[in-house]
Amino acid sequence: MTVGYGRRMPELTPPRAAVRPVERTHHGDTFVDDYEWLRDKDSPDTIAYLEAENAYTEARTAHLAGLREQIFTEIKSRTQETDLSVPSRIGGHWYYSRSVEGKQYGISCRCPVTDPDDWFPPRLDATADVPDEQVLLDSNELAEGHEFFSLGGASVSPDGTLLAFSTDTVGDERYLLRVKDLRTGDLLPDEIPGTLGGATWDLKGTVLFYATVDASWRPDKIWRHTLGTPVSDDVVVHHESDERFWTSVGRTRSDRYLLVVSGSKLTTECRVLDAADPTGAFRVFTPRREGVEYGVEHAVIAGEDRFLVLHNDDAENYALDVAPIDATSHEQWEPFIAHDPEVRLEDVDAFATHLVVSQRRGGLTQLRVVLLGPDGPGEDFEIAFDDPVYTVGASSNPEFGQPTLRLGYTTLATPPSVYDFDVTTRELTLLKQTAVLSHPTLGEFDPSRYEQHREWATADDGTRVPISLVCPKGAPRDGSMPVLLYGYGSYEISMDPSFSISRLSLLDRGIGFAIAHVRGGGEMGRHWYDQGKVLHKRNTFTDFVACARHLSATGWTSPDRLLAEGGSAGGLLMGAVANLAPEAFAGIVAAVPFVDALTSILDPSLPLTVIEWEEWGNPLDDPEVYAYMKSYTPYENVTPKRYPPILAETSLNDTRVLYVEPAKWVARLRATAANPEDILLKTEMSAGHGGVSGRYNAWKDRAFSLAWMIDRVGRAQA
Repeated sequence: MTVGYGRRMPELTPPRAAVRPVERTHHGDTFVDDYEWLRDKDSPDTIAYLEAENAYTEARTAHLAGLREQIFTEIKSRTQETDLSVPSRIGGHWYYSRSVEGKQYGISCRCPVTDPDDWFPPRLDATADVPDEQVLLDSNELAEGHEFFSLGGASVSPDGTLLAFSTDTVGDERYLLRVKDLRTGDLLPDEIPGTLGGATWDLKGTVLFYATVDASWRPDKIWRHTLGTPVSDDVVVHHESDERFWTSVGRTRSDRYLLVVSGSKLTTECRVLDAADPTGAFRVFTPRREGVEYGVEHAVIAGEDRFLVLHNDDAENYALDVAPIDATSHEQWEPFIAHDPEVRLEDVDAFATHLVVSQRRGGLTQLRVVLLGPDGPGEDFEIAFDDPVYTVGASSNPEFGQPTLRLGYTTLATPPSVYDFDVTTRELTLLKQTAVLSHPTLGEFDPSRYEQHREWATADDGTRVPISLVCPKGAPRDGSMPVLLYGYGSYEISMDPSFSISRLSLLDRGIGFAIAHVRGGGEMGRHWYDQGKVLHKRNTFTDFVACARHLSATGWTSPDRLLAEGGSAGGLLMGAVANLAPEAFAGIVAAVPFVDALTSILDPSLPLTVIEWEEWGNPLDDPEVYAYMKSYTPYENVTPKRYPPILAETSLNDTRVLYVEPAKWVARLRATAANPEDILLKTEMSAGHGGVSGRYNAWKDRAFSLAWMIDRVGRAQA
């Protein structure tokens, strides 16, 4: 058995899952599924198979134990373990989080605002006591006794006296909602199990609104809970009965209105209620219309309360309208920012003196400021940056009346940076840049050791696909540099370039990193998404292959040095390209991969399936969609050939992509591929979709993946 570049390992016999065929017939087509029995999570046979796969993976990677420890040490040593976030002002306090060396989880804190007219955050020292600091939540204490812990959300009441927070100790994203009295430190008797994440307060801080999910894990109900009353008395304020739609609740930035939003992949409907009247009835702002998405934000324009409406009604890349507070129809919307086919409007935040529009142009994110004067909108400008490839976005801006804009900025070579932008003077003030400490052997972090590039691949249909790339300075263009190519390409989610401390363990071993901004994402606007979904989904996969071949053809790398990685829907991408172009890659990492997509989307009882039909199509009722999905889904398209080595990673308690998908995929690859010994499955037995919890555990998990990839391209000794 050969591992890496010529390294010999003792012969190991990979596990083989039992073949227990069942037939699945739709639209006259019968598919024989040999491994569907692995779906039974409670079966001893299933657990035994997963444990056997874990043992095989550990044995096959045992020679990398030292490298894994080395990478973990690199990540740990480069990270400022005891640190503070930049404080954000809410009411009379500055809120921030602490991390402490040796502790897995963060600590939420606050300190008083000493000057109500001073909006510049205090400069706090992570190693020194902060005057009048109050610890709101210590997640390390909450996590004690649990193998897994996740904080779902935390929300302070408007008067700053109560804290609603939720926790998940299993990984299935069903949270226990609790309330803490910040005056006494005591927990109130109110405990609400089975919620989805956080909660929203009314203005008085006596009522909480929260969401729950149905049997298919679809957020379908919004509830009202009055503090001090039994949970059994909670009232459903909205039940979303259409199985294509999810629902959520929140407040406008001005705190004036509560919003209940129902949305599918294609359609939105908002309900509004005065936040001072929590027991009132939510009214529909504008009835849902098939294919029209919109979002609502409250603003004060020329002294008049108005709703801002960001929508795609006859505006592919979205337009911004304004509407009266009492509007009930889209016919009452009036244009504010017209549709521009070159600019995708993504969000709008309203402040007392200005609006901030988040947008993207040419694949890059931008922030646009619209000043609000006494007579209405004033000057309109964009905040400029010089780097060729970067990501910028609005950060924590909780106060409606704040005169500054907090923003975050990063590049593939620039650590995350937090700025305050003065809207009046247009000055950017750097408040904090994530520290990158010295490497054990390379010394101080120096961004000038790396170079960034924007490349463009040409897809099969002639479409130009952007690639963001970072590599060591002066990297050769002779095909000798290994490169990790990352991709996602679904749900209009953009994989914008950002910095990663763990990625330095690749770069400093001479391995480049690239992002393929394939169709199905949102990088180039709404059309980019539309061309990578439903009956155009194969564009996502062929775009990625085109990017891989472009990097090899232009000398950045070569197929025997090119790695690929993607997670969740990006794991589907990995499985698809492994079938389409196995010769293009030296190794593939598929994290929580959606590789048995057709089986899942055919079953409306599974989590999120019906919601997903607008993304993938409905193969249950549409034979064309069924045939199209079957033509690309990884599990059905495994064939007898040599695959690149594959590391599939999953979690037993994942709700979003069930562990059974990669388990079945690996089982079929083992039985079919010419090199079954090169297929590995690693299952976390106490985790969810996001993997293990705790930063040290996460670093060890990432070190495992990185060590495997580094070994695949012969840089384990670098």
